[in-house]
Amino acid sequence: MLSIFTFTIRVRANATNNKVGGTAGDPPRLVVAVQAPAVDGKANSAILKELAKAFGLRSRDFTILSGETSRDKRIQVTGDSEVVSKRYGELCSG
Repeated sequence: MLSIFTFTIRVRANATNNKVGGTAGDPPRLVVAVQAPAVDGKANSAILKELAKAFGLRSRDFTILSGETSRDKRIQVTGDSEVVSKRYGELCSG
């Protein structure tokens, strides 16, 4: 069943490798590292692509709700609620 799932991420732009996994901060946020610089929305585009790969969904299933210019972003994903929540838990675990 399709539903909307929201969560918060911590972005690491200009990273050595693209990676989704682990948590940072209090409260914990999913860490998304991207090689793209945080300039002209390049990092935001890369974030959506990496999240799509990590969750096995399409980039257009993800939306940045808030934090367009911040390292902390609120993300919305539309997908199968069971699959998305399970995968989110796996990614947060590392």
